[in-house]
Amino acid sequence: MEKSRRRDMVQAYKEAKTPFGVFGLRCLPTDELWIGASPNLAAQENAVRFTLKMGKHPNRGLQAAIQAHGPAAFAYEIVETLDDQDLSPMGKSDLLKRRAVHWIEALAAKPLIGAA
Repeated sequence: MEKSRRRDMVQAYKEAKTPFGVFGLRCLPTDELWIGASPNLAAQENAVRFTLKMGKHPNRGLQAAIQAHGPAAFAYEIVETLDDQDLSPMGKSDLLKRRAVHWIEALAAKPLIGAA
């Protein structure tokens, strides 16, 4: 691959906007829902599933549900995608926290991080 094409591809990757927002992990047999927020929705599912697979997720209730029903019984759902890319990192973090709290209350869900 020629250098200019490679340089253009690297630049396009760096400028790509990463979708951020609120996601849920739903236990299909019990219909329990855990809500979390992420600055990178594209990578979040793999991260959550990996920690659950390793038995290291901080939410003990979710970890127990995974062990009881198996990982195949859980669906990853994107609840809300946020598109305000002009926010500072602190502003983005604050917005994610507020939207996660909103969805936890609106859907009578459990927080992914925090209370078990």
